[in-house]
Amino acid sequence: MGQALGCIQVEQSTVAITEAFGKFDDVLQPGCHCLPWCFGKQAAGTLSLRVQQLDVRCETKTKDNVFVNVVASIQYRALAEKAQDAFYKLSNTRAQIQSYVFDVIRASVPKLELDAVFEQKNDIARAVEEELEKAMSHYGYEIVQTLIVDIEPDEHVKRAMNEINAAARMRLAANEKAEAEKILQIKRAEGDAESKYLAGLGVARQRQAIVDGLRDSVLAFSENVPGTSSKDVMDMVLVTQYFDTMKEIGASSKSNSVFIPHGPGAVRDIASQIRDGLLQASQNN
Repeated sequence: MGQALGCIQVEQSTVAITEAFGKFDDVLQPGCHCLPWCFGKQAAGTLSLRVQQLDVRCETKTKDNVFVNVVASIQYRALAEKAQDAFYKLSNTRAQIQSYVFDVIRASVPKLELDAVFEQKNDIARAVEEELEKAMSHYGYEIVQTLIVDIEPDEHVKRAMNEINAAARMRLAANEKAEAEKILQIKRAEGDAESKYLAGLGVARQRQAIVDGLRDSVLAFSENVPGTSSKDVMDMVLVTQYFDTMKEIGASSKSNSVFIPHGPGAVRDIASQIRDGLLQASQNN
């Protein structure tokens, strides 16, 4: 009914192009408009002013001869003030944009090696956007944003890159593990050396304490019992320790000692050695 009466409705974010006898007449904004068909006016079509997106996949080669698929996402829209150019000058807007994207990407990527393509994808997107902006502005379109959303090398190349990365990480892990084992061995050796040093120091102090104790015992016994010599006192002390040791061995229920036939007289040899060591220590002091 509206069309029969010469009325049309233009939706929001859309403009309508009208013609009079086949010639461009006007751009109608959103709302209701009257088109007297008796004067040859009619709606030629509508043009959306919304932002549209076009994903372009382009195959090209890098400087190091690696084929990659570069996916560019182009966001564009028609300008209301240039609706006539946007409606009449291009018959296939998306194909036109795609051609410009192919041209820029295939001119930029071959100048870069594969690693540089990943690092400089923002520069590639900026070059595509600048070229599209210059070209599409003459046709009444604005380039809102250009993004390089994906860079896909050949599957064999990706596998090789992953293997190289894995090998490098394994080499780093092996170096770190070897360094840790080296530090552990050094610390273990330092701890063993410190332990042996302290053990030797303890034995030396123990022997010094025994010598000092025996010397003090001999001197005290000699002073309190007139007529005794240091030899008699040393023999008595050693015999006493001998019997104490035998008593402790016999009192233990879990003793597994093996006795060799001997007699207390063998203590004399031990006494002679200790006495000589005691006298030598006294002379050194």
